Amino acid sequence: MHNAGQPNKHRNMKLKKYLILLVLLFSILISCKSSDKKTVHQNIEKQTNEIFDSLVEIRRNFHQHPELAGNEKRTSKIISEYLSNLGLEVKTGVAGYGVVGILKGGKEGKNIAWRADMDALPNDFPDEVSYKSKNKGIQHGCGHDVHMAIGLGIAQVLSKNKESIKGTLYFIFQPEEETFVGAKNMVNSSLFSEMNIDEIYALHVTALPVGQIMVKPNELYAYQKRIQIKFNDKFSKEDAGILYNHIRSEILRKKDGANPWEIPKAFDSIIGLSNPNTIFKDYLFMEENFVIEEDNNQLDIKAYLYETNKSNLPNILPKIEEIISKSEYKDKFISTSFIQENPTVLNDKLLTENAINTLTDIYGSKSVVMNYGQIPYFNDDFFYFQQKTSGVYFLLGGSNLEKGINAMNHAPNFGVDEECIRVGVKSFSSLILERTNSE
Repeated sequence: MHNAGQPNKHRNMKLKKYLILLVLLFSILISCKSSDKKTVHQNIEKQTNEIFDSLVEIRRNFHQHPELAGNEKRTSKIISEYLSNLGLEVKTGVAGYGVVGILKGGKEGKNIAWRADMDALPNDFPDEVSYKSKNKGIQHGCGHDVHMAIGLGIAQVLSKNKESIKGTLYFIFQPEEETFVGAKNMVNSSLFSEMNIDEIYALHVTALPVGQIMVKPNELYAYQKRIQIKFNDKFSKEDAGILYNHIRSEILRKKDGANPWEIPKAFDSIIGLSNPNTIFKDYLFMEENFVIEEDNNQLDIKAYLYETNKSNLPNILPKIEEIISKSEYKDKFISTSFIQENPTVLNDKLLTENAINTLTDIYGSKSVVMNYGQIPYFNDDFFYFQQKTSGVYFLLGGSNLEKGINAMNHAPNFGVDEECIRVGVKSFSSLILERTNSE
């Protein structure tokens, strides 16, 4: 008697065996790929450690010979020679003393850029290091010397991994960041148009614990605006001060008991940026300091204000005018306007999430700290790059209070624990390599 179900039974058993084999093969492939990825990043960490001492040396060289915005001649020469020695194609004289190193990978792919700024500050603050500035009145008091060392380190590490890179990498060393013209000039250059960059990344060392990487999508800093309020010549300086302080108190928006203008608190482990309930979000304040100018039978009040919410910006001037209209000085008021209003660093949401996932996958869940706020006072002209292409800007911790090192930018005795160079090079070399291999 013929059993019609028997052949079907055999076929099902064979199919099941094939499926099991396919699952096993897929698991082996995934395991191999994961193992290869781990090995690549272990090599990156090893290569970073091998060049660390030389990067510290070059950072100290930059620190001893700082150059102001628009005068980065010596700095530019050192960077271009360094990149040339790595075998990169090098473009110099970009928007002044800008340098671009070009590393073409072993395969076709995306165009990804890393940016480091070059200029120093005009100050003579105390700097208790053996390699202090030799140029009187000029100092790397913002950490751009560290940024350049990290940028050169990333270029060196990735040049050793050239065959694993899909696409082309551009290492942009930008002049004139402190004057907010360098990035704008670079993105308006013919070279930038030719590069056709898909993604761009940058960092800034600051007063977080050494090696800590912090990031957030969207606005990293508060929107900074400089306001001018005009009055007729019958308005006294004394009355101007009284009215300004009244406007400040009326326009203020902040959490109860919080003072978001006290910038050291931004890096506090309890109320600072890493706390979801940080005091450094959803605020508007005007600086305590203001300038009074008398000219052409007019008196002008000029001051900076900071707002975290872009949608609130159009309401600020009408609010100030309303406050003045209800004051005893309304008949002396002429007009109010913003006389300076830079855009702010705006991190691409998807790229930021990808970066967080990539770094935590490679270096562990504690390698990146989420930023929940926006920092007042500071900003960066990196936003001009972000207006042209998607980008992410990170904060890198340089403070080590046990060693007495406080990386509070633009402050007396600004210092950096140089271990942050090691963290920056290995972390962002890994990130860029992974981004070149992403779809």
